[in-house]
Amino acid sequence: MVATLTSTPPSFLPLWRRKLPTFNPTQCLGTGKEALEISSNGYIKTNTTGFPEKGISTRPGTSSTPRPPRPRRIILVRHGESEGNVDETVYTRVPDPKIDLTEKGKAEAEECGWRIREMIEKDGANDWKVYFYVSPYKRTLETLRYLGLAFERSRISGMREEPRIREQDFGNFQDREKMRLDKALRLRYGRFFYRFPNGESAADVYDRITGFRETLKADIDIGRFQPPGEQSPNVNLIIVSHGLALRVFLMRWYKWTVEQFEGLNNMGNGKLIVMQKGYGGRYFFSPKWTHTHTHA
Repeated sequence: MVATLTSTPPSFLPLWRRKLPTFNPTQCLGTGKEALEISSNGYIKTNTTGFPEKGISTRPGTSSTPRPPRPRRIILVRHGESEGNVDETVYTRVPDPKIDLTEKGKAEAEECGWRIREMIEKDGANDWKVYFYVSPYKRTLETLRYLGLAFERSRISGMREEPRIREQDFGNFQDREKMRLDKALRLRYGRFFYRFPNGESAADVYDRITGFRETLKADIDIGRFQPPGEQSPNVNLIIVSHGLALRVFLMRWYKWTVEQFEGLNNMGNGKLIVMQKGYGGRYFFSPKWTHTHTHA
């Protein structure tokens, strides 16, 4: 399902009308005295000895140590509009990981955050929280910063920077004309298997996304985003990444074929797809892709 914004929160003002608070993704629960300690895996520690794995059985299903509840939903977010989305020549002079969001992209990211919050609040739960996985590219970190403005510190249970969900590698500084030729060759060869010179194919991305999926599954199984002693079913995972990486993630999760992948395009900048927990703990979504974009 794709969430839509049905109302604008009273506090939601255009970016140019208000000063934004500092939102540092690696310390997303505040700074100074307000900051909580975040471990290397992004888990927020309320004490110096607690670990999410502690006390959880290695044999899920035993009556004495029940398995942690699965997150209510997994939300996939594509970064807001970047400078590279509006001007491909940027790639010839700026490294892909360092490309910024545009002002429009920042607004898209913030609006996306409010969409997510509105959707979560409709559940009617009081103990809901969000946990973020984010690509280390500048445009995704900026997206997280603006998206995060919709959530108080107490609602953010943690964050992990995850290199395996980064953008497909198209090579280093990209020659514009050569890139156009390479993309034309990709259409002839096949979008999944064509490997860019000095870069990656979608099949290569599939391999690293497979590793990330296994990590995500382990995190879910041990309840890594649950504070020690809590077993809330109202945690929402938010993955902030890139168009192709998110398509490959869905392909890997739902075991789609290469042919099915070839028929997909990117979701729009600042848009989201929701994987909702259903019967038996399985995640489903409505295959509705909006504002498709074919940069990747």
